[in-house]
Amino acid sequence: MTDDLAAASTADPELLDVPEVTTAVIRDRVPPAGLRDFFDRSFRILPEVVAGQGATIEGPAFCVYRAESDATLDLEVGFAVDRGLRPERDVRAGCLPAGRVARIVHAGGFDGLAAAWEHLRAWIDEQGLAAEPLRWEVYLTKPAPDMDPTDLRTELNWPVAQR
Repeated sequence: MTDDLAAASTADPELLDVPEVTTAVIRDRVPPAGLRDFFDRSFRILPEVVAGQGATIEGPAFCVYRAESDATLDLEVGFAVDRGLRPERDVRAGCLPAGRVARIVHAGGFDGLAAAWEHLRAWIDEQGLAAEPLRWEVYLTKPAPDMDPTDLRTELNWPVAQR
């Protein structure tokens, strides 16, 4: 995707102060080729465990990127929930951190997310801010096998600090 297409498929970035969000998550180190299986397995288990503990999912699915290498991604996927959970199966209690984030909403398929992240990173630099290592995506539109990928909306959140 070219920079022009990336910019056309995203809303303008903005800075927001966000509260901490209680989450139920599954965390793992995943090779890029195993992402789909990891997401499918996680999003099958998470609702079962959350419901089984009497908790409520309070938002769309998300993925936190903690660290990346050429071989693996350190990921945490989950949902916002109404309260902390006890560990069960691979599900753990977690949180999305409070603080200042740079946010952009990407419109389009998942194959355009890398360019959208690059666009957001460049904008953060232009603002004279420092991007933190942790960042997350919120899947505002639930993907379906027969949907048009241009209908997908993904919110990108990158915590920032003053340089």
